[in-house]
Amino acid sequence: MTFPRVLGITLARGGSKSIPNKNLVLLNKLPLIQYTFNIIPDCLSIDRYIVSTDSETIRHYCQEASIDAPFLRPSFLATDTATSVDALQHAVTFCEKQDSIKYDYVVELMVTNPFKLASDCEACLSTLISSSADSVIGVTQLYDHHPARIKKLVDGYIRDFCVPELSSRRQDLTPPAYIRNGSIYALNRDKLMLEDHRFGGDNSLAHIMPPERSINIDDPLDLVLAESLLNS
Repeated sequence: MTFPRVLGITLARGGSKSIPNKNLVLLNKLPLIQYTFNIIPDCLSIDRYIVSTDSETIRHYCQEASIDAPFLRPSFLATDTATSVDALQHAVTFCEKQDSIKYDYVVELMVTNPFKLASDCEACLSTLISSSADSVIGVTQLYDHHPARIKKLVDGYIRDFCVPELSSRRQDLTPPAYIRNGSIYALNRDKLMLEDHRFGGDNSLAHIMPPERSINIDDPLDLVLAESLLNS
């Protein structure tokens, strides 16, 4: 039996405008990136896991944590305008050349969600491998931020932005709305490398995660909320 080959990647750029040095910022006394490292031993479907970074400081931390950071990302992939797809493709190309194999699937484990579990990673990969989807992405359901509750102002008057708000009870808002939660992207390797697919378009499946495990660290307030949840 031939088992699929899975490459795990975390993108950890050194620059961050919203939270300086975000990947290494302390959350409950641990660097944010460490929460991703902590689940790797239990992500049994991953054959090789690496960190792609342009930062010597982050690479040194990876080495101290016994995490493979085999290269420093070239400068053109370390700018604000560089895309995640470009950085993922670079990492896949590097590893496939180094390992002399072609991987079947790529799973991106994002630093921004410290609450993801190894079981989330395994579930995403299991769904992807057993389906014909291009990708499986971690999402969470929206309640207070459901599109029906989003409004616009017209001459100062409140109007529905796009979806009528037919009920004041958030659990009755339809259709249910979901948002990517900055946790996991499990990707078909060829779709990523040949078609530049990361979101998967109409052929992407969802791995639904609860709101309490879907904190996407994007600004200092998110850090405060995450710290509170970790200590609750």
